[in-house]
Amino acid sequence: MNEDKVTVNLSKYDNSWYCPGAGAVKRLVWYYLSALLFNSYLIPLSKFKCIMLKLFGATVGSNVTIKPQVRIKYPWNLTVGDNVWIGEGAWIDNLAQVDIGNNVCISQDAFLLTGNHNYKDIKFGLIIGSIKVEDGVWLGARSVTCPGVKVLRNSVITAGSILQQDTQRNGIYKGNPAEFIRTRKFSE
Repeated sequence: MNEDKVTVNLSKYDNSWYCPGAGAVKRLVWYYLSALLFNSYLIPLSKFKCIMLKLFGATVGSNVTIKPQVRIKYPWNLTVGDNVWIGEGAWIDNLAQVDIGNNVCISQDAFLLTGNHNYKDIKFGLIIGSIKVEDGVWLGARSVTCPGVKVLRNSVITAGSILQQDTQRNGIYKGNPAEFIRTRKFSE
């Protein structure tokens, strides 16, 4: 195959195999209600947002703080533990399951990305992978967590970093792509 003559052909893109779940009506209702009430400054109350998520199939623990402008694509693909903070502008683009443990901080504009495209495929095929964020993790402001990644207990992903691989426990990761820089140590 002559690589100089080959290019992506988006007219052949087909993600008909993908099913986001919950049915078309539920997805449509979530789309509008989240735009009006969840992803807005109109109702800044975290308890209200947690109730909305639960009504649409999410599992949400206690003492969860959800700031304004948070976007969650499909609540039915979301589990959130206890004592979790989700900062302004965070985006959980959960085409696949996202599990968030206890005592997790997801800072402003952090992006949890469960979908991507196969750049080697002329049809630009969809690729999805779930994300698991274990207890005690801090995802820094404007960090990106990529599909299929496990962020292990007490890891830190620094601001602006792009995490493309599983972490080790208590690891601090920085950069693009994010690399291990040192072990997180706690003081009492």
